Amino acid sequence: MFGPRELRVLPVLIDTVAWVRIEDGRILCARPRGKDVFYIPGGKREGVESDLETLVREIKEELTVLLDPGTVNHVGTYEAETPGSPEGVVVRMACYSGDYRGELAPSSEIEEVAWFSYADRADVPPVDQALFDDLKSRGDLA
Repeated sequence: MFGPRELRVLPVLIDTVAWVRIEDGRILCARPRGKDVFYIPGGKREGVESDLETLVREIKEELTVLLDPGTVNHVGTYEAETPGSPEGVVVRMACYSGDYRGELAPSSEIEEVAWFSYADRADVPPVDQALFDDLKSRGDLA
């Protein structure tokens, strides 16, 4: 039980989905405009979107390609606190792989795309680092 002057910090969950695209042992990352950090491409759902609907919409918006829904597979779900956010803010990232049509290109939301190896792990947020660790242990990430 909490005393009259104790405040309890309730966790805040930021629910996201992400596209895991690995080629030649490197994973695709994107840096949004105005930010100095790279992320796994994806984002937050709108309304009652499913993971798949969110993933397809976000990847089209960010990278101008169309994911093939029939090839999308769950890779894993990861959680971590976000640095620079208030205590208790946690990001949950449901990760999916899948084939795409089109040419990968940064959209108006994305400043830059890059292919990262495990050596670049420190350059992504903690939730992405958890994915990097898992992919490295599976032998998928160089």
